[in-house]
Amino acid sequence: MNLQMATRHALFAMLELAARPDSQIPAADIAAKYGISTNHLSKVMRILGREGLVEAVRGVGGGYRFAGNARRLTLLDLIHIFEPVGVRPALGAEPGDDTAEGRGLRLVMDEIDGATRATLSSITIETMLKLIRRQG
Repeated sequence: MNLQMATRHALFAMLELAARPDSQIPAADIAAKYGISTNHLSKVMRILGREGLVEAVRGVGGGYRFAGNARRLTLLDLIHIFEPVGVRPALGAEPGDDTAEGRGLRLVMDEIDGATRATLSSITIETMLKLIRRQG
């Protein structure tokens, strides 16, 4: 599964902020760590702010602070803010869809989508932070 750039930026930022929930971290610091554009990250941070997951702190020493619940916020919750997961696009029928093979393929693809959604909905930000710490 490939994630869109904004989604990856959001996941990196949320993991950074959740790892230090009592700190204010400038977007520029997060962008520098991951080698991403500060401008793109700033747009992502505004979206996360509107969702109530981060708080912007202005002034000297300002930045962003985690405002979510790391025990309840899942990867699926975050990804859904930026892109659909396991949702079949409504582009109409594709060639071969009306055959037995096409219907069989759709069943398999739907099962994969369901497994992906189940996995992403079972992994919280807290779980990710534990995984990251274990990897050292």
